[in-house]
Amino acid sequence: MIRIRQVLAVPGMTPLLGISLVARAAITADAMALTMYVVLALGMSYAAAGAVAAALTAGVALGGPLLGRMIDRRGLRIVLLATVVPQIVFWLTVPVLPYVILLGASFAAGLLMVPVQSVTRQAIAAMTTAEQRRAAFALESVVGELSYMVGPAVVILCAAKVSPGVVAWGVGAAIVAGGAGIAMLNPPLRAEDEADGDAAGRPRRREWLGARMVAVLTMGFGVAMLLSGVDLAIVATLQEAGQVSWAAVVVVVFGVTSVVGGLVYGALPWAMPTWLLLGLLGLVTIPAGLAHDWSWLCVAVIGAGLLTAPTLSTVSDSVSRLAPAGVRGEATGLQASAASAGFAFGSPVVGVAIDASVPAGGFAAAGLAGLLAALTGYLLSRRSPAAAPSRSS
Repeated sequence: MIRIRQVLAVPGMTPLLGISLVARAAITADAMALTMYVVLALGMSYAAAGAVAAALTAGVALGGPLLGRMIDRRGLRIVLLATVVPQIVFWLTVPVLPYVILLGASFAAGLLMVPVQSVTRQAIAAMTTAEQRRAAFALESVVGELSYMVGPAVVILCAAKVSPGVVAWGVGAAIVAGGAGIAMLNPPLRAEDEADGDAAGRPRRREWLGARMVAVLTMGFGVAMLLSGVDLAIVATLQEAGQVSWAAVVVVVFGVTSVVGGLVYGALPWAMPTWLLLGLLGLVTIPAGLAHDWSWLCVAVIGAGLLTAPTLSTVSDSVSRLAPAGVRGEATGLQASAASAGFAFGSPVVGVAIDASVPAGGFAAAGLAGLLAALTGYLLSRRSPAAAPSRSS
C-alpha cells in the first residue's frame, strides 16, 4: 500500500477525494431522488418518473464535453459558478414544479450538472507524477464505487422517513456543497511542466480524438453498460427466487469487493491494459447467472467486483495520458458522457435479454457487452500504434 500512501500524501489530494465523494454520492442519487419525488409526492407512474430521470441523464451526457471545453478555455471557477447557481435554483424549486416543467428543467439541470467527476480526474492528472497516476486513479475509482453504494441507498432510506421534496433539497445541497468545496480548493488542472503548453493553443480535435482515444471511450461505454446490466440482472435473479429483499446485500458485496480490487490494483507495481481487464470482467460476469439464490450470488459476483474498480481506473488513466493538457477537460467530459450513455443503454438491453430468456441471460448479455467493447477497443488500439504525446511519455 506504499503507492496509495504516497498518493494520499500529495498536497490537496485527500481533501479533493473527500469533497468528490460527497458530491458524487449526491450526483449518483439525483435520478433516484427525482424518481422518488415523482412517484411518492406527485403520485405518478414509474414510467413518468423514468422519463424525468432519463431527461436528467441525457442532459448530463450532452453537457459533459461542453462543460469540459469551457473549463479548458475559461478556467475552473467560472464553470463551477455557471453550474452551481442553476443547481441551487433547480433543486430548490423541484417540490413546486408541475410535472411537464420538471421534465424540461431536469434536462437543463443535467446539462449544467457540476462537473465534479471530470474535474477530479483532471486534477489527479495534474497533481501526480506518471508513477503515481495509476494508484491515484485507482483511488478515484474507489471513491466512485463508494458513492454508488452510499448515495442511492441513503436517498431511498430518507424518502421513506421524510418528505421526498426534502430529500431532493438534501441532494441538491450536497451537489452545491461539492461544487463550492472544489471552487474553494481550486485544484490545479495543469501540471507545472504543462503550463507553457497553453501558449501553443488548443490542438485540433482530430489530432487527439483518434483511434486510441475512441478505443478508450468505447471501453468506458462498455464497462458502464456491463455494470448497469449486472444491477438489473441481480434484481431479476432474486425476484425469480423470491428473495428480492436480499438484492441490497448482493450489491453491497459487489461494491465492497470492487473497493478491495481498486486498492489492491493501485498498490501493484505493474499495470494491465484496459481491454484485458474489461475482457476478464466480461468473462467472469457471464457465469454469475448460474447462481439461483442470494448466498451463491454473493459468491458469484466477487470476481466481477474485484475487476470493476481496476477497469474503471485504467479507463481514466488512459484518457489522461492520451489527452493533451489543453483539451483534457473536453476529453474527461467525453469520458463522462460515454459512461452516462453506457448506463442508459445497459439496463434496457439486459432487460430485453432477461425477458426473452431467463434472468441468467441478463448476466450473459452484460458480460458479452463487456467482451464486445474490449474486443472493439483492442482492434481500434492496434490501428494507431503510436500513443498521443503526453507529459508522462
